[in-house]
Amino acid sequence: MNVLILGIFIAAAFLLQALMGYFQIRNFAHNYHEVRQDGRVLIGKNPRRFRQGSLMLIGLDHDDRIQEIRVMKGLTVFSRFRDVNQFDGELVAEVGADYTALQKLSRTERECFLNAYRNYVNYKTNNLSFEDFDTSRVSMFSLPIFNEIGIKMKAIPQMLTNVFKKNTI
Repeated sequence: MNVLILGIFIAAAFLLQALMGYFQIRNFAHNYHEVRQDGRVLIGKNPRRFRQGSLMLIGLDHDDRIQEIRVMKGLTVFSRFRDVNQFDGELVAEVGADYTALQKLSRTERECFLNAYRNYVNYKTNNLSFEDFDTSRVSMFSLPIFNEIGIKMKAIPQMLTNVFKKNTI
């Protein structure tokens, strides 16, 4: 019986994590939409598995000047975007090439900015590959959390069989 309670607890924890992940994705979509209203958006990422990761949205105007920067940093699904106002009005190419300017950012923010800047340079020099634009294979259900849930769901019948075998003996 304790194993059944543990199994229910684990399943509930996975469902709660999936729900909180959904809210974090909605927060990203909302912020992206707001930044996109004013022009193009560069996205920089610095994913980490066991340390603080970060994601950066850089809004650009038609002259490639930074209009706003939003950063989401953290370990958990409770992380939300915050504004970074250090480079408003500056050219993204000048900030990306200026070592002293980048030192104003934290290490994770700097890595995000450089990732976005690399994407910007690849776009400007036509070095982006087709795979960078191909979203035909992208699905919300291909996220790691859904793969993990699928694996756990497939293991539940076997786990329940083992629990009931132990209780009938």
